[in-house]
Amino acid sequence: MNLRRDVFQAIADPTRRAILLLVAAQSMTAGAIASNFDTARPTVSKHLQILTECELLEQKQNGREIYYLINAKKMKDVADFIEPFRQLWDDRFNKLETIMKNYQSKK
Repeated sequence: MNLRRDVFQAIADPTRRAILLLVAAQSMTAGAIASNFDTARPTVSKHLQILTECELLEQKQNGREIYYLINAKKMKDVADFIEPFRQLWDDRFNKLETIMKNYQSKK
């Protein structure tokens, strides 16, 4: 059975988010990525596989080494989906701030 990976399930994991942050700065090999974690390399490899299946990471071969790099288009799709929610919360916090300022000035 071939299950399709969900992007949001992938980024729900803190290790995978940390991997995305590392690779966002520069492309890295699996070994270089794994050296940043206190887990076994096969565990990091599984995280890389999930991120690649979700198309959040791309693989690029350079000689014998495989480098992982961020898929900016897919990350933009995620950011575009989240943007309306960010705006909603910004509006709510701004309203709360106004209410708190009015409340403090009445004291």
